[in-house]
Amino acid sequence: MILNNITTTIIKEFDMKYLICGLLLVQLLMFSSCKKDFLDKSPEEDITIEEAFLQRRYAEAFLSDVYADLPLENWFTDMVDPNPFVVASDEMNVPWPEKFAKLMNKGSWNAYNVASQQWRNMYEGIRKANIFLKHIDKTPLGKDFTQQDKDRWIGEAVYLRAFYHFWLMRIYGPIPIMDYDAGVADDFTKIKRQPLDQGIDFVSKECDRAISLLPMRVTSDRNIGRVTAAAALALKARMLLYVASPLWNGNPDYAGFTDKEGVKLFPGQYQAEKWKAAALAAKECIDKCEAAGYQLYKKYADPVQNYQQLFLENNNIEVILARNCTTPDIGGYYPGMTEKCAFPGSLGGWNGYNPTQQQVDAYEMDNGKAPVLGYNNDGSPIINQASGYTEAGYAATAMTGRWMEGVSNMYVHRDPRFYASINFNGAYFIDRRMQFWSSGADGRGNAGRDYNTTGYLLKKSVDPTANIAQGRYSLKTWIFFRLGEFYLDYAEALNESDGPVADVYKYMNLIRERAGMPILPAGLTAEQMRERIRNERRVELSYETHRYFDCHRWKIAAQTDNGPIYGMNISAGTSLQDDAYYKRTVVERRVFQGPKHYLFPIPQSEIDKTPNIIQNPGW
Repeated sequence: MILNNITTTIIKEFDMKYLICGLLLVQLLMFSSCKKDFLDKSPEEDITIEEAFLQRRYAEAFLSDVYADLPLENWFTDMVDPNPFVVASDEMNVPWPEKFAKLMNKGSWNAYNVASQQWRNMYEGIRKANIFLKHIDKTPLGKDFTQQDKDRWIGEAVYLRAFYHFWLMRIYGPIPIMDYDAGVADDFTKIKRQPLDQGIDFVSKECDRAISLLPMRVTSDRNIGRVTAAAALALKARMLLYVASPLWNGNPDYAGFTDKEGVKLFPGQYQAEKWKAAALAAKECIDKCEAAGYQLYKKYADPVQNYQQLFLENNNIEVILARNCTTPDIGGYYPGMTEKCAFPGSLGGWNGYNPTQQQVDAYEMDNGKAPVLGYNNDGSPIINQASGYTEAGYAATAMTGRWMEGVSNMYVHRDPRFYASINFNGAYFIDRRMQFWSSGADGRGNAGRDYNTTGYLLKKSVDPTANIAQGRYSLKTWIFFRLGEFYLDYAEALNESDGPVADVYKYMNLIRERAGMPILPAGLTAEQMRERIRNERRVELSYETHRYFDCHRWKIAAQTDNGPIYGMNISAGTSLQDDAYYKRTVVERRVFQGPKHYLFPIPQSEIDKTPNIIQNPGW
């Protein structure tokens, strides 16, 4: 059974009455006081949770619903969406001012208007997992349901509970640890936030337990989407990288942050050994995943095509954990959301997923040198003359699959991942060249509310076979963990603990070589390597919800997420080679207040229900 898109899976794999039963089971305690005419009931509606777990099919349906709260992080825009983080980082802008990420960018968010879906959905998933773990022992074994099957189910629920806890911790910091089935009669005033170290210890032990119960890889198509021991190794490794980083490791900003009883919620002292622990966890993840058959995706010789297909070939050899995104044929809503937001207007799109000029500048030249070394006070770039980069003139020749004749020299000879990730003015996409100048087919002058704010459109993870006019979209996945991330996690943690030793170079260069980029120069200092690692993460992991959390855990968001965001001059230009268009222009002035904005505020509505949950600093 494919569990990535969980609601649809249940509909397909079980009779609708079992879906109804499963949903009733999840909400049984919440709605136990509701009354209904007896004759209006189906037999399944009288079943108790205890009785339901006596049948394997009901227990499996319940486990399937525990997966339902895995976030759809491919949605970057709407107020109800679970991922404002891409637009709230310096990677992207969108033209729609009402989106929650835009409120974040303006500094106009607070505990009353904060998007609460992460808090609500993650704790919903945690509660489902707790109910499942409480009752699964009642499910009898049989020829079609062995102890090994039951252990695997337990491992899946344990992992999902850990995943949901960490997904909350990365946003809010210390959270209440819910490792039991809370009922409506419980005293919610006793629920409070546990110190961060206790939350880390809980998730780490849950991952270890899941590893002991789960296989490293799925062995049949029926199980694609189920969590594995590899996913548990990945979750633990990422968490320990966060734990070692400045935001969570002896951060003086939180030294006095306590609960109402005076218990400190953050560790007070910096501990260098946390970097060593993070390096060991990342290396264990790499070694065990590779032994189980996971590899860097290298299906195509052309690095542009290879990087592009890495995110379009579902469940490929690099993917450790992913979930399906919605499409019409599996009952989804907002089908083709990524394509609608990233396609140009001339192809029926909304022009809306707009990479920033800062992100474009992060892509090195194909000789491995940075094109821009920094910025002057007026925002103009400090160009690295040794790189060969120039913002003057236009390309006299083309390079197949990368740039076409006539494009600005800003866009030639860049990192291959640039051409797989960004659509720029004059780039070829599907069956036409992009026309982002003001009077062009995809320009500001021909758009209304849905306009391109920066002069760039997202290409990474965008399916070129989609057809918006015909409503034709492919089934896509959102990748939570992939092997390439842990090469970079390991390099970062090892550099911080031991300096730029051989393995730091090895795993950085494996990523760069796969991307068609030169290896790093020898002799870098630890500080120089740190900057190279951070930029490699920015490029390799772009638009995968890493940049926001990386800048926060490094405590550099006050620089990256504050001040002007730049793009091209979208209000100018009458042709591809109109110099007026290529003027760097302020798109938005963002507001970041540290240390307040390093953590989300807990929704005030939740604090009102559980008054012993203390609010985050500054909110």
